[in-house]
Amino acid sequence: MSQATFEISGMSCGHCVKAVDTALSQAEGVIDRQVAIGSATVDFDAARIDIATIAQVIDDAGYPVTATR
Repeated sequence: MSQATFEISGMSCGHCVKAVDTALSQAEGVIDRQVAIGSATVDFDAARIDIATIAQVIDDAGYPVTATR
């Protein structure tokens, strides 16, 4: 299992957190996630999904990823 933390712009409320959390919960290979305003820490199966794809899932939910660590 791998882990990455994403800094996310445009999040300002609980609705934003829920939107990102929902998008990540539907991504194949994401095992667990902790989403807060401005960030998300994701545990994932690197054989099934990569960091760039996770960032794209977040971006597709309407919240641009500004950094990954």
